[in-house]
Formats: sequence, structure tokens, C-alpha cells
Amino acid sequence: MQYDVTIITVQPGTHPKALAVLERSLGKDDNLLACWYSEIGALNRIMVIRSAANPAAIIEARQAALASPNPFGVGEFITGMTMDTFVPFEFLPPMEPGELGPCYEVRSYELKTHGLAPTAELWRKAMPGRSRVSPLLVAMTSVTGAVVRFMHIWPYKSIEERARLRAKAVADGVWPPPGGPDFIASQQTDIYLPAPFSPLC
Repeated sequence: MQYDVTIITVQPGTHPKALAVLERSLGKDDNLLACWYSEIGALNRIMVIRSAANPAAIIEARQAALASPNPFGVGEFITGMTMDTFVPFEFLPPMEPGELGPCYEVRSYELKTHGLAPTAELWRKAMPGRSRVSPLLVAMTSVTGAVVRFMHIWPYKSIEERARLRAKAVADGVWPPPGGPDFIASQQTDIYLPAPFSPLC
């Protein structure tokens, strides 16, 4: 499985209008898994996650968006956009639509050059214990753009639940994976909320 992750940065205050347009342009996309907007962290961003079982179709869709004067129908709002392909750790189940949020913590790391393989192995060992505290939606690495980038996404019912469960994972000694921070070059955390039409909500 691969995932197509598009991040659209819009003008301040315009994300409700942009999401209304995206509902029309993406709402019937069978590959759509998530359409979220940033609430905490890097603001004015809309994240679109689609399954990429057919890489050729994804490339074709990206080319169409790049060639369009009005990509995704929201060109008037866009100030920036990235499109990347991510591959999940092979020991994790695929993302599936569902009511898991509505608070999604998106943690984006840049790993040290040699950090991907040991990070994957540490996560493989640590996830059974960590998953007993709260579920992981996905952990995946980019195979396009700047490398080595690693993204993991955690669903919570609220910001308060996030703080409580993260503290519990640390107190229980099941997180972070022992030695995991040694392979991280930089970190960013953002909180996203689902658009009304997002399959993952």
C-alpha cells in the first residue's frame, strides 16, 4: 500500500470556503481517506490523504492538478501546495475510513540519513505496548521529495485525551521507543480536524 498526501496551504481565514469546494471536487473520490484542516501548529493547511494502489493514476492526477489554472477547484485560495507519496511500515494494517477522531495529531519528522531502518525496527517492537494505550492510525515514510521524512498520525477524541494518553504511555514505559529519538533530526507536531465529508473523521 502507498498513500498520496497532498498538503494545500490557503490564505488565512479561507479554509471553510476551500473545504466547501473540495467537498465537490473530492467527495466522490473512491480513493479518498482523509481531508483535514490544521487547527494547531502550522496553520491554514488542508491535508488530503488518498490511497495510492495505482501509482500511475496518482501521477496522472497530480499532473492534471499541476497543469490546471484552478487545482482542485481552490486555486483562488492557494498559497502553496505539496504532493508526496508515503509508504507505511509493512507491519501495520492499512488505513481505513472510520470515526476515530475528531482530533488527529500529525507528527512529521526528518530522520538522520541512517535512521529509517532502525526506527522501523524500534517501532515494530514498541507498538504492541503503545497500542494498548491508544491506537495508531499510520506510520509512514516519504519516497518522494525531501528525505528521510517520517510521518505518524494518532487519533484522539480531544486535545485533553491526547495529553492524558500520551502521559500514560510515558508513565507506563511503553513510549517513546527506547533509542528512537537518537535517529531524529527534527520534529513538528500539528493538530488536524476533519472536514465534514472526510471518510476519516
